[in-house]
Amino acid sequence: MTNELQSLFKRLEKGNPFGEKVTLVAATKTRTPEEIDGAIAAGVTDIGENKVQEFCEKFDLVHGARRHFIGRLQRNKVKYLIGKTFLIQSVDRDGLAEEIARLSQKAGIASDILIQINIGREASKGGYDPSEGTAAFERLSAMEGLRVKGFMAMLPDTGDETVLVPLCEQMRALFERARDASCDVEYLSMGMSGDWELCIEHGSNMVRLGTAIFGKRPLPRG
Repeated sequence: MTNELQSLFKRLEKGNPFGEKVTLVAATKTRTPEEIDGAIAAGVTDIGENKVQEFCEKFDLVHGARRHFIGRLQRNKVKYLIGKTFLIQSVDRDGLAEEIARLSQKAGIASDILIQINIGREASKGGYDPSEGTAAFERLSAMEGLRVKGFMAMLPDTGDETVLVPLCEQMRALFERARDASCDVEYLSMGMSGDWELCIEHGSNMVRLGTAIFGKRPLPRG
């Protein structure tokens, strides 16, 4: 893993074409605390979990990294994340944002979030329709208890760059409009192990990588 990470860091050092630093978030779904600690020791500063139960189970077993939540989030599980995350990246609907805002105010804090956009308009994925991105940003930014730090998106699972590049460019345009409107906006989280280089080339400044760091997940037993 160390060799893979050092290679990744070298490629990320160049930033994106907009002169921005690219933040690497290690996607740690199903990874053991020992594996995660190894990645942190090798230089990973940010880790992201997809499931609240795993987030909670590992929280006190892993040290030295900023915590992100990057998976589908149910309203009744928001309470387990408040005050423990650097970013909740997967805020995909107003009701969820309202619950995060409510519990954050109750705790006397503001939670930093990203707005998830369903950039490929895929039925299997959550997120706001791209046409609603700016309006969603305005609504959520007005909620006390939230700080909207940018946007998150997952590209369709295709290698066809004629499909992917325009979607990346749409996300970058949405990000830039929001950044022009608010000094809180910093992050465009777009890019996973299969498409992160393309995403950075077209404006992402945060990528979420699992397999590229840890290798393929082991097959379940039985």
